[in-house]
Amino acid sequence: MPFRELVLASHNAGKLKELQAMLGDAVHVRSVGEFSDVEPEETGLSFIENAILKARNAARVSGLPALADDSGLAVDHLGGAPGIYSARYADGQGDAANNAKLLDVLSGVPDAERGAQFVCALALVRHTDDPLPIICEGLWHGRILHGPRGEQGFGYDPLFWVPERDCSSAELPPTDKNQLSHRARAMALLKARLGIA
Repeated sequence: MPFRELVLASHNAGKLKELQAMLGDAVHVRSVGEFSDVEPEETGLSFIENAILKARNAARVSGLPALADDSGLAVDHLGGAPGIYSARYADGQGDAANNAKLLDVLSGVPDAERGAQFVCALALVRHTDDPLPIICEGLWHGRILHGPRGEQGFGYDPLFWVPERDCSSAELPPTDKNQLSHRARAMALLKARLGIA
């Protein structure tokens, strides 16, 4: 293991908690918020590009190795939207507004055409100018419900139906979500790359 501490390029407390739980005690994860309140502009056109931008910024402001997660929801009927704009889908008004907009846009669309996947791209840089970032991706397939269900999780979790568990992502206990989710799948690949059991 090349380091014991890294900075997560996110101010999202839910994401920090999830990633720390997935990494366990092997690495202490700190929030970029400890070092800067400034969010870098996400000018990339893909989840991977944005993850690398965020990781490099977090490494620059913290002086630590940095891990960035760019993730979102890609809905088949919408050609992959909201995609990289998932967090800002309703013009930055938050999760409830994003969910309401998605339900409105999909109004009248039958279940068979509501397929979707959560996407996660992780980028780990050892330092700001790291020429070889470690990139890991994870996909979690499901479909969009016609209304929210469940109280767990955050973001689009209440609208995301998990077929293998016959419930929404927001109805899953956190331990189950941390084994099934797009972020869990990407993190499993990253842990394997880093040699973390």
